Amino acid sequence: MSTAGKLLRFCLFCWKLNLAGALEFRLNFLLTAGMMLINNTVWIFFWGVYFTSFPIVNGWELTDVMMMWAIGTIGFGLSATLFGNSLQIANIVANGRLDVYLAQPKPVLLHVLVSRMSLSAIGDVLFGVILYGIFGDHSLIGVLRFVLASVLATVFFVFFHVLSQSLAFYIGNAEGIGYQLFNIFITFSTYPTDIFKGWVRLLLFSVIPAGFISYMPIGLLRNADFSFLLWAGAAALVLTAAALFVFYRGLARYSSGNQIGLRM
Repeated sequence: MSTAGKLLRFCLFCWKLNLAGALEFRLNFLLTAGMMLINNTVWIFFWGVYFTSFPIVNGWELTDVMMMWAIGTIGFGLSATLFGNSLQIANIVANGRLDVYLAQPKPVLLHVLVSRMSLSAIGDVLFGVILYGIFGDHSLIGVLRFVLASVLATVFFVFFHVLSQSLAFYIGNAEGIGYQLFNIFITFSTYPTDIFKGWVRLLLFSVIPAGFISYMPIGLLRNADFSFLLWAGAAALVLTAAALFVFYRGLARYSSGNQIGLRM
C-alpha cells in the first residue's frame, strides 16, 4: 500500500474511533448537534427577516446568503469534525501534551488534527446540507460546484486555525489570541463580502482569508468565475504551505512537557 493510502487508512481509523466514542453517549451527541442546528437557524431567521425588507443588498439576494451560510457551516463543520484539534493546538502545546504525538510513527500534525472530533460541529454539517437542499442548485454542475466550494472552505478553516494556533510555539500560551482570531474568521465568513470596502476588504482576501469563503456563492456558485476560483485555489495552497511551515518550524523549538501517555 502506498504512503498516501496508509495515511488515509489511519485517518479513517481515527475518525471511526472518534465517532464510536461520541455515539457511546447518544443523548449528549443528539442534544449537542441539535443545539447547534437551532443556533444556526436563529441566524438564518434574522437574515430572512432582513431580506424581506431589503430584497437585494449590494447585488446579494437571499439565496446567495443562504448558500454562503451553507458553505461556511459545512466548511467549519467538516474542519471541526474531521480535524477537531485544529482549534486545540495552542492548548496542547502550552500544556506539554504534544509529547504523546511525537512518540508515534505518524506525521505529527496529521495525528494531532484527526485525534479529536467536535460533536456540535456535526450539527453544522447537517445544517449546511439542509440549507443546500432548500436553496441550492441540484443539477449535476450545481452539486459539483457546491462540493468544491465546501472542500475549499474546509481547507481555509483547517489551515487558518493551524497557522494561528501554532503561534503557541513562539509566544507561549496563545489560546486567547487563537480564540479571537477564530471568532474574527468565523464572523467575516458569514457576512456578504461586498458590504466591506477598502482596507477591510483587502484584509479579507489576504491576512484573514475569510473573504474567499463568503464570496463563493457569487464567484463560484452563481457565476463560476474562473479567475476567482484560480485565486481561491492559490490562496488555499499558500495558506496550507504557511501553516505547515509555521507548525513544523515551531515544532523544532518545542520543549517536552515530560508527560507520559499512550495513543493508538
